[in-house]
Amino acid sequence: MVTASGNDGGGIEQGELLNRFATAVLGDDEAELSEVRQAIADTLGGAAMCDTAGVASLFNAIVRVADATGIPMEDDKAATSEDFRAELGINNFAAVGEKGPGT
Repeated sequence: MVTASGNDGGGIEQGELLNRFATAVLGDDEAELSEVRQAIADTLGGAAMCDTAGVASLFNAIVRVADATGIPMEDDKAATSEDFRAELGINNFAAVGEKGPGT
């Protein structure tokens, strides 16, 4: 878990390393991603690296499934994405409905 005091790992064994991986997966620094993958494999083993990548992938998939089923977007996400949704024309999609995104 990354907090105001930094990456403290959330009290999870190797949590700092796992947070580093999650950050790298969401980023665009391929060298960092490669380095942290190797660090996980070296520290926790190859099977743990596969499990770690699998969990990150599932979180990505779960969000896509939720979006595809029309689960309403949280108010704060709707507010922060309003400008680029309008620019991309997403609000014009049939699934948006009369009440806004995700309805």
